[in-house]
Amino acid sequence: MGLRIKRGLVDRVVFPPEEVAEVKAVACELPRTHGLALSRFSRVELHRLVIERGVTEASASTIWRWLHEDAIKPWQTRSWIFPRDPDFATKAARVLDLYARVFDGKRLRPDEYVISADEKTQLQALGRHHQTIAPGPGRPGLVEFEYLRGGTLAYLAAWDVHHANLFDRVEQTTGIVPFGRLVDQVMQIEPYRSARIVYWVVDNGSSHAGKASVKRMTEAYPNARLIHLPVHASWLNQIEIYFSIVQRKALTPNDFATLPELARHLLDFAQHYRTLARPFEWTFTRAKLDNVIEKITRHEAQPLALAA
Repeated sequence: MGLRIKRGLVDRVVFPPEEVAEVKAVACELPRTHGLALSRFSRVELHRLVIERGVTEASASTIWRWLHEDAIKPWQTRSWIFPRDPDFATKAARVLDLYARVFDGKRLRPDEYVISADEKTQLQALGRHHQTIAPGPGRPGLVEFEYLRGGTLAYLAAWDVHHANLFDRVEQTTGIVPFGRLVDQVMQIEPYRSARIVYWVVDNGSSHAGKASVKRMTEAYPNARLIHLPVHASWLNQIEIYFSIVQRKALTPNDFATLPELARHLLDFAQHYRTLARPFEWTFTRAKLDNVIEKITRHEAQPLALAA
């Protein structure tokens, strides 16, 4: 176990490096491998386990220091997912090329446009029982905990990736017909109406999924081309950046008594955003995609030792 030494006036216990390493190894394992009905370790639970197993006699604060120095935080988790689409690399690369104004190895012409579109579903109007109070000296804003549900609506938006043109609309729900109205809203005005090609980047939501959606788009607008993202890759859709801005700046906190109030607020925010919109500085390139694919391939070659 630990060796007690004195450094000046400080009396400190120094533990053998192999003991420290064993504690870190336990911290990197799932609790269930030790027969514990836990999904993750807390500092206290990890300390209790290594004490019971005779791994160390170090205190919880000392163990925390060891983990902190190595940036190991077993009480934290992060969601992740392996690509499910067998054509993930090809589809993702095609979208990244479009963001770089390239398609099939050729530069886009000035009369070719890239639109990123999607829906933000099930937005609730939550009317607070008491009026929200603005921030004051020494305190944050106050939002009433209790609320009355005023119903839900859908918010649809399309974003011209290279020209920062934003189109949006509010619908009662999502679906093929509401999405079609968003397409009409874009394609029936210039410069998109007379464009050589308008590429529409979308995910695989039911409103615009599958080959039927491609046919439907082409029949309605011969100069429009639907480009599907890989499955589970909405993070490659630039419109999601705008939706995150909407969530932070327009919908938090949610204090809208009625659906008309919520709808008006969304449309007003979009009008405000148009006055300052600029193309997003997209930094995820083909090279970075290749690095991700390589990393995933290494994981698949050596599967993670996850409990069933």
